[in-house]
Amino acid sequence: MARPRTFDEDRALDAAMRAFWINGYEATSTQDLCEATGLGRSSIYNTFTSKRDLFRRALARYMTAMNETQFAILDDHTRPPLDRIRAVLERTVEAETGLGCLTVNTTVELAGRDAEIATTLERDTARRLAAMTAVIAAGQRAGEIAATRDATALARYLVAVISGIRVSAQGGADRPALEAIAATALDALT
Repeated sequence: MARPRTFDEDRALDAAMRAFWINGYEATSTQDLCEATGLGRSSIYNTFTSKRDLFRRALARYMTAMNETQFAILDDHTRPPLDRIRAVLERTVEAETGLGCLTVNTTVELAGRDAEIATTLERDTARRLAAMTAVIAAGQRAGEIAATRDATALARYLVAVISGIRVSAQGGADRPALEAIAATALDALT
């Protein structure tokens, strides 16, 4: 009979997520994961099967958490569309930790050589693009956002700006620099 788990799987997953976020997939060793989670190798492999499985689950958890916040702002129909976009950009600047974005980091590290991860990232991007496109289109209909460009093209631009803010912070940009990037993006919409 197998022994019951004596640890909080969600907490272990959060700790592993942070280790991957800091070091990347390749540079995070099993020993790093043991130290981060406080678990032994056998507990990690019995629970998560492999380092790759643990990474996939950690990445999914990260994307869910990040998207939940962003989608809540974008779906707030009590606010005008441009205000929702402004709030997403402000939240991105405020939440920046200097670690960048696990999704962006994973795109750079793995998407070009891991088809399964690339597909996961593409689905995530498609969801964020759809949400941003809907808000931009609403803003264009309301006359708040210039209608000279396609809403999807503008959404791609904003998703890239958000990623750029995170990469800039990871590279050492200070808050005023990040705020300037966000302000420039808003100016480009009007």
